[in-house]
Amino acid sequence: MAALVAIAVGVAAGCGDSDDGAKRPAGEPTAGEWKTWVLESGSEVSVPPPPKAGSGAAKRDDEKLKAAVRGRTRAEESAARRFTSDPAVRPWIDRNIELVASEPKDVPASSRAYSNVSVAMYDAVVAAYHWKYRYRRKAPDGKSIVPRSPDPSYPSEHAAMAGAASRVLAYLYPKFPKARLEREAQDAAGSLVASGASYPSDVRAGLELGRDVADRVIANAKRDGSTRKWGGKRPRGPQHWEPDPGSAGRPNQPLAGTWKTWLLRPTSRFRPKPPPKYGTPEFTANARDVMRVTEQLTPKQKRAADFWEGMEGTALPAGIWNQVALAYLPEKRLSVPRQARTFALLNVAMADAGGAVWDSKFLTGWWDPRPITAIRDLGLDRRWKSYLGPTPLFPAYPSGTSGYSGAAGEVLAHVFPEDAPLWRSKAKEAGYSRLWGGVHWRIDVEAGLPMGQKVGRLVVERAEQDGAEKR
Repeated sequence: MAALVAIAVGVAAGCGDSDDGAKRPAGEPTAGEWKTWVLESGSEVSVPPPPKAGSGAAKRDDEKLKAAVRGRTRAEESAARRFTSDPAVRPWIDRNIELVASEPKDVPASSRAYSNVSVAMYDAVVAAYHWKYRYRRKAPDGKSIVPRSPDPSYPSEHAAMAGAASRVLAYLYPKFPKARLEREAQDAAGSLVASGASYPSDVRAGLELGRDVADRVIANAKRDGSTRKWGGKRPRGPQHWEPDPGSAGRPNQPLAGTWKTWLLRPTSRFRPKPPPKYGTPEFTANARDVMRVTEQLTPKQKRAADFWEGMEGTALPAGIWNQVALAYLPEKRLSVPRQARTFALLNVAMADAGGAVWDSKFLTGWWDPRPITAIRDLGLDRRWKSYLGPTPLFPAYPSGTSGYSGAAGEVLAHVFPEDAPLWRSKAKEAGYSRLWGGVHWRIDVEAGLPMGQKVGRLVVERAEQDGAEKR
């Protein structure tokens, strides 16, 4: 999958190791003042001062560091390189992707998860930088096997991300062993000490800070309405969505359009016009359009449909965009705060776009049917099959992948303006891949892409005011 992602983006990813000779990012002395998502500010969570230079506590800290370096294992070396890789959010985004893929397919829940984990890491990093420049502790002397940040070392931003991400993931995926996630966070922190990059007190403070931030993110997530249960009543008949022939699948998260969004108010703000009514000449023309497209698919269209499919057992649509961004970022050499910011903006935009799309999909009277059922029910082809299958368990109009992609494309085009045409092209490709796969009507894509783009621009407006773009 990683190779396919790199090819799809059209970039080569760097390795991010300390011995590659590449120029490292400059420091970020103002990152601690950037606008946060859940915290009121980077100063909300208090961090006690580090051991005073020359004190007994400082000497013990240094002795523990030296002992950890002397006793460093190969496993610790590998962990240190993994948890300081470029982008540094990678281990936790990858873990999130693995957990999404291990669960039954739930598209809105996945984008909710990606956004909460990314926001937790970003807010934890901003908070860590606030205290870094309050205390201005120098990094340890001596050699480190991983790159050291040019910023002060206390508290550790990598440990803060580990503490935040591991705890939020434990909340989002309660079936996964919580102790294992906590151990991964501890391993991440311990490896930084063994690598020579951080003092033990740096990572202890970072872990605690991250966990405190996670608790606030979790409290916010518990108020978003995602636990409400659907009553099970839905419209019936060929004019409305039904699962694939022979399937009894239930619709995926009909109430997701009512969940609290990060920025979009109300969720219906960008709702499109109604889809064509079943059986009208316009509806039938759309059906014939899908049939014609399916018959004339090019190899390139098939590859795109396969790449962006997001079926059960994968990262799902929002996760595929995370994989694409992970493949792209190493060559940009961003600081850790800017890496975390990129993924927070990306995943907030996609979560809100998902809310907008689900608000429309399950609108009373809409519940638009999918091509595989409508084409057969209309009598156009009683055995017609789409290129991709099975069809997702939710109504067709508008396209969810198109909404996610429109939002992702706008955010990434803003953060990386030098490649804006690439990102908007990829968003369009991802959207139309659903038509090429035969699981959506053309109108689903043409409604979903602009919805997502509008949500993306809303997030861009926020990004322009978060303090990271001041010159």
